[in-house]
Amino acid sequence: MQLKSYQQINDELAILWEGGGESFVPLTVLRRSCPCASCSGERDLLGQVYKGPDTSETPAKYQLLKVNPVGGYCLQPHWGDGHSDGLYTYELLRKLGG
Repeated sequence: MQLKSYQQINDELAILWEGGGESFVPLTVLRRSCPCASCSGERDLLGQVYKGPDTSETPAKYQLLKVNPVGGYCLQPHWGDGHSDGLYTYELLRKLGG
């Protein structure tokens, strides 16, 4: 699965895939699905999940400032509240976009 192009349209990230097909991911869904260790947590050897502190619900949290491609496998969004740790694989983006 390869990404052809992407752009923000209103409150969604629109993705066009190579070979056809589109995904539309609401920015709130994108942010709430952040895969970074601070947001989603990481497990220790005993299976306990450790996460960072919850962030406040502000409009900036869902304001997408820019998106950078990383390698040929994921996108890295930069949010208005300064968060940019999440690397969203193409597989995850396809899943979030339905």
